[in-house]
Amino acid sequence: MAALSARLAAVLDALPLRPGMRVLELGCGPGALARAIAERVGPEGFVLGVDRSMMAVQAAERQSDAGNLKFRVVNAEGFRLKAGEEPFDLVVAIRVGALDGRHPELEAAAMERLRAATVPGASLFIDRGDPLEQIALHSEPAPAA
Repeated sequence: MAALSARLAAVLDALPLRPGMRVLELGCGPGALARAIAERVGPEGFVLGVDRSMMAVQAAERQSDAGNLKFRVVNAEGFRLKAGEEPFDLVVAIRVGALDGRHPELEAAAMERLRAATVPGASLFIDRGDPLEQIALHSEPAPAA
């Protein structure tokens, strides 16, 4: 795997990843962070990278051969789980226009979709902090393990 930029490496290290997690990356671009996350969650985990750009998703797919990593063309405000698809434990979004505060209507739609696509207790990690801000997606706590 190619080395991550210093910024993406800091993002990766800030995420509370564990083996077996299901992670959704919004705005995955060519997939560098998604590939690194897939390594961290291991073969028992899963990562879905989504981007509104078909060219970005095609580039990501060309550079990935991990069985626990898939990509999809969709924007944040239009994301939905496919039939039979399990919800995600964690969402990460770096430089996603629908979540940057400039488009409140898109952000509201995206947050609604993310709540529907995640398990209770899931969080969104977004690049509004140093390096990330954590936003709880649900009001109820995560179930006890």
